[in-house]
Amino acid sequence: MAILVVGSVALDTVYTPFDHAEHVLGGAASYFTAAASFYDRVNLVAVVGEDFPAPYLDFLRSRNADLTGLRVVSGKTFQWGGRYAMDLNDRETLYTELGVFADFHPTVPEDCRRSPIVFLANIQPGLQLEVLEQTSGPAGDSGSRLHALDTMNLWIETARDALTEVIRRVDIVLMAEEEAREYAGTPSLRAAARHILGLGPSLLVIKQGSYGALLLGADGSYFAAPAYPLEDVCDPTGAGDAFAGGFLGSLAGQLAAGNTLTPGDFRRALIHGNIMGSFTCEDFSINRLRTLSPEEIAARYTEFVGFTHFEGSWHDGH
Repeated sequence: MAILVVGSVALDTVYTPFDHAEHVLGGAASYFTAAASFYDRVNLVAVVGEDFPAPYLDFLRSRNADLTGLRVVSGKTFQWGGRYAMDLNDRETLYTELGVFADFHPTVPEDCRRSPIVFLANIQPGLQLEVLEQTSGPAGDSGSRLHALDTMNLWIETARDALTEVIRRVDIVLMAEEEAREYAGTPSLRAAARHILGLGPSLLVIKQGSYGALLLGADGSYFAAPAYPLEDVCDPTGAGDAFAGGFLGSLAGQLAAGNTLTPGDFRRALIHGNIMGSFTCEDFSINRLRTLSPEEIAARYTEFVGFTHFEGSWHDGH
């Protein structure tokens, strides 16, 4: 069993009102891999330049990851710089230098095409379609394959038709709350969900940042999970990608154990997504995920159970 992720591996420079970090490991696929590798093996498909620091490659190799699909080519690695406002919710992009990522066309290794879970990280929808063409077909003895995608406002505004085609062909869509509203053209989140799910996916995950996440099904099901109440937030960069790693990683772990996924598994996966996103916010880059232990994940899961569970009828608590 394994998860296939296709996305960006980058070098980030991040400024917050309290500190900064320069040329640290970033990119959607990096955060996803660091989080999902706690649950199952990850097949990583991406591209970096010759300037990509060897210690970052060593870190990725040290995780439960297959880097066969990570190409190192002549040129500079994708670089991004951003500055956060005081509340750490609003972010200004200072620069985006695509480097070798500008000519990236994903080639999925033959063995990785049979991965039971495929995550199309936040890249241009045309590239996501290229991955779908390479990973369509039966998943073999591993069971039914799940395709999931993430996206962003830029693709909604500049590549809407291609994005819609990708949405029609995947099982799970992950979107930030404002992205879902923009894509559907409505202020109502429930109406936006109906519109997106009406295109074909069976599940929609709405990421709400510091407020948590929602899980909505094409069958009308609805589940809400709060965010973990962090006392100190260092850097929220990559939290959504780590969320996806926890969410899909948890599902992959169930499949690896030979289990058939149930509605309860998807709800628990949402909690794991929130957990991995919360840990990511505690330090710059993947630094907190680098030191994280399975015991800490289990402890935070127990905390979630404690502060989300309640009993009794609505009127008297019995």
